[in-house]
Amino acid sequence: MVSVSLEDVQDARELLTAVAVPTPLIPSRVLSEAVGGPVLLKCENLQRTGSFKIRGAYVRIARLSEQERAGGVVAASAGNHAQGVALAASMLGTKATVFMPVGAPLPKVAATRGYGAEVVFPGPTVDDCLEAAAAFAKDHGAVLIHPFDHPDVVAGQGTIGLEILEQCPDVRTVVGAVGGGGLMSGVATAVKAAADHPVKIVGAQAKRAAAFPASLAAGRPVRVDLRPTMADGISVGRPGELTYQLVSELLDAVVTVTEESISQALLLCLERAKQVVEAAGAAGVAALLEHSYAVQTPVVAILSGGNIDPLLMTKVLRHGLAGAGRYLVVRCRLKDRPGALVTLLGELAGFGVNVLDVVHERIAPRLPVEEAEVLLQLETRGTEHSEEVTRRLRERGYTLTLGT
Repeated sequence: MVSVSLEDVQDARELLTAVAVPTPLIPSRVLSEAVGGPVLLKCENLQRTGSFKIRGAYVRIARLSEQERAGGVVAASAGNHAQGVALAASMLGTKATVFMPVGAPLPKVAATRGYGAEVVFPGPTVDDCLEAAAAFAKDHGAVLIHPFDHPDVVAGQGTIGLEILEQCPDVRTVVGAVGGGGLMSGVATAVKAAADHPVKIVGAQAKRAAAFPASLAAGRPVRVDLRPTMADGISVGRPGELTYQLVSELLDAVVTVTEESISQALLLCLERAKQVVEAAGAAGVAALLEHSYAVQTPVVAILSGGNIDPLLMTKVLRHGLAGAGRYLVVRCRLKDRPGALVTLLGELAGFGVNVLDVVHERIAPRLPVEEAEVLLQLETRGTEHSEEVTRRLRERGYTLTLGT
């Protein structure tokens, strides 16, 4: 069976010398405190094209023959692999056609076209795109550059593992996102073979798109039904044959993370590490928040990508703030008389709350004639502050309904 060796990863690194940027490793005090030991972030969000994908894409295309490159390449991707293939193809002088899901983030689509690729939208999922790309390759003689299930792609991604060992020689755990499995397969291949001490490798999948736990339980790659997830970059319904083999052999654990943990991880990266990271790229950090028991320190968490749609970032950050208890949504009953709303807002100001929005309703079947109701969106300092605000409002006689 085809596999990938440390020598393959080392050869890939030679190919990438003038292509991939050695990305920084930065410490995270807040995560270190949460885990109980040193945590460092591997900033592949700062890589060319904004993610690690250029590594595997370039290695794969560079190893094609001139005749193969003359026929062009084709790829399927939610966005990051698309950009990696498009840039690599332009650098190596070949035409790229990329199939992306309908609804793919507009900045990723624009960047892929900006690197010179033709973009086609065959369906709503990455799996639809993979099928369409395979058919295109057969019909047009193009070479399919698979996003994860090829030895050259895995070897290219594995160069991250070599960098981690050089930057943090005493690392004991590496955690990162898993979609199809190419990233962590490559990292595990490099780290397990090159480290002079045991290193745990932990993969993190979005709970709504977690094919690996089901596949590992079945003993073979199986397809799962995908549910919508903000981590679109790792929403893959079935592992590859090669990546399943490597994950099952080399990874110590594959854990799942909730949408709430992902949004909180993204917020943490932005606020505390000053790193712009997309939802899929923050999955490793989410795993530390949810599964700190699964790691030994020092830990390196891979921030695998930073190509986030600004509109999605706004939504995710608000979600993360709500999850951290810093947004409070409450309905409040008050007497329908002059000055009642002003009094309520004054009370909130005294509590140190920032009022983001107020909807004042005076006429509704559920309301007594003498009462009105306001829907308040409030910004607080966290869960304890939110609890204090609701307690003090109730002490002052207000009837509250939370979260509606």
